[in-house]
Amino acid sequence: MKLKKVHAYVFVFPSLFLTLVFGIYPLLWALRYMFYDYQGFGTPVFIGLDNFARVLRDQQFWSSVGNTGIYALGKLFITIPMSLVLAIILNRKLKGRSLLRAIYYVPTIFSASVMAIVFFIIFNSYNGILNQLLLKYHLVSAPINWLGADQAMLTTIIIAIWGAVGNYMLLFLAGLQGIPNDLYEAASLDGANEFQKLKYVTIPMLGPVMQMIIMLAITISLKGYESIMVLTEGGPYGKTEVMYLYLFKLLFPVSAESQSLQQLGYGSAVGFTTALLVGGVTFIYFRISKKLNDIY
Repeated sequence: MKLKKVHAYVFVFPSLFLTLVFGIYPLLWALRYMFYDYQGFGTPVFIGLDNFARVLRDQQFWSSVGNTGIYALGKLFITIPMSLVLAIILNRKLKGRSLLRAIYYVPTIFSASVMAIVFFIIFNSYNGILNQLLLKYHLVSAPINWLGADQAMLTTIIIAIWGAVGNYMLLFLAGLQGIPNDLYEAASLDGANEFQKLKYVTIPMLGPVMQMIIMLAITISLKGYESIMVLTEGGPYGKTEVMYLYLFKLLFPVSAESQSLQQLGYGSAVGFTTALLVGGVTFIYFRISKKLNDIY
């Protein structure tokens, strides 16, 4: 019995160690320094709740909160329906459906940084591939500034959708394949058409899976920033700066010239506030999902 316990501890220890070192310790560190004025050098100075008072006055932070809302909603309202439609189509007996599933899923295995670099080449305002094609076929009279102030947020949302659709499509496929065929056969005997089967059989039976997918989509959208950081660095004029990108810039300045702007104490306070906002949205969704359980 003792040997079995030793084996159990040996298998658990690596995961526990990594969680403590890269999860619990940084969290405790941040919880401490959010009450200090600390730039990563010198002696931390205790300032109490001044960092949180600064957060409330920080227009740049609250602007990033608004940008995050636009980014998340734009991504969610397109990605979830598109993923569901693709899953329904690719769940049918079609020639080459395995290949199509793989094609739609492939974008999810690319890192956000690589994906952003590729799309920067596509959406470049001066010599980007997309503008060249649009000009070649006379669809536009002048190049579109896809990364300019008016179009940058739309461009980042398009990239986010491209990277997320395949992942949620796969989850919807798993849910669809768990629905018994007997239900569809019974609906057919009752005279239901394809739309009625979708409305009264598919959607209700996908309820639990859909709740999980929406929860994942919300949290990932609110925390996403990697591709935006590579593509626009939050610009132009802060139009695409989201919460976690703003937080990243405070804790890890992106250029050598901005190292003096590192603000570990204030960044910790911003991180805590950001976590509260994401947690609040999550809590609201959980309350809504309880009502969805009653519907399904």
